Amino acid sequence: MSKKNSNVILKNRFSNYEELFHIYSTFKKKLNFFRKKTFLIAVSGGPDSLALTALAKSYSYERKCKIYYVLVDHNLRKDSSLEAISVKKLLKKNQINLNILKNKELIKKNVQSEARRIRYSLLTNFCKKRRIKTILTAHNFEDQVETFFIRLSRGSGLEGLSSMKQINKTNNNINLVRPLLDVKKIQLIKISKVIFGRFYKDPTNKNTKYLRTRIRNLKKSLETSGINYDQVFRSIKNLASSRDTLELYFNKIYKETVKKKKNKIFIRLEGFNSLNKEMKMRVFKKSIKDFTNSYYSPRSKKIFNLIDQIRAKKNPKLTLGGCIISREKNHIILKKEKKN
Repeated sequence: MSKKNSNVILKNRFSNYEELFHIYSTFKKKLNFFRKKTFLIAVSGGPDSLALTALAKSYSYERKCKIYYVLVDHNLRKDSSLEAISVKKLLKKNQINLNILKNKELIKKNVQSEARRIRYSLLTNFCKKRRIKTILTAHNFEDQVETFFIRLSRGSGLEGLSSMKQINKTNNNINLVRPLLDVKKIQLIKISKVIFGRFYKDPTNKNTKYLRTRIRNLKKSLETSGINYDQVFRSIKNLASSRDTLELYFNKIYKETVKKKKNKIFIRLEGFNSLNKEMKMRVFKKSIKDFTNSYYSPRSKKIFNLIDQIRAKKNPKLTLGGCIISREKNHIILKKEKKN
């Protein structure tokens, strides 16, 4: 499609495409909720993020807001820099300026989790410098279902099986928003092709050493066996509703049980010991995550092991998630682990 035609579609908010106009209208309502004039779009070059980019550009025409488009070059593949420049040129044809942030850290192990940590660190630092309060990512319907199966394989409880929330807070108090969780990839591919004519495929998405890739490859077999993604997605929404109800109850418990004083977290043992195993796990997760300003909290299995050790040892001194954890008289005490 010509540059002129695609810009007309964006300015007209996809009004000539009934399906895409509906997606845009829902997207607009979600962004209007924040009443913000500035957003950051996390771009990768794949069909999902290019569709998000197109929707955001259309929104900026209608709402006259400032949007930053940012791609993180993880520097994991030899041609990643050339691909980033190619994406920049593609977006420029539609009057979209792409900012490229290059990762300078060497990633040797836990590639996906480390790349994710670095990506959000670079994006939030970019936001802090420009006082941006909202990051939008292109996580979609299939991502949500795949996340459910990943967490199911790890024995996750209610919180994990509820999969991704539409809105999270990063460790710098920036909104991390996933406005496309209910949009299917096939629809995002259509948006990308209509506006940009193409998109880029990340070869690591086919690498079966990653659990997400192996689960993605099971989709056809699952559907043949009668396990439909739409049904799983409905279950995720039901679990999320239960999670939100439980969250209200948990927040009350947390407020009564956990106190922060100076550079330490105090968990009152009397209240903590009266909780069931799930609530104890949640208390530690939130304590560690909030105390260390981490985007991700430690996995449930590690926390359950920690709780068992605290109960078994008379004077435990343990470490987890960047914290030193000890038990003293009537409290479990968390303090930050000193970095070398």
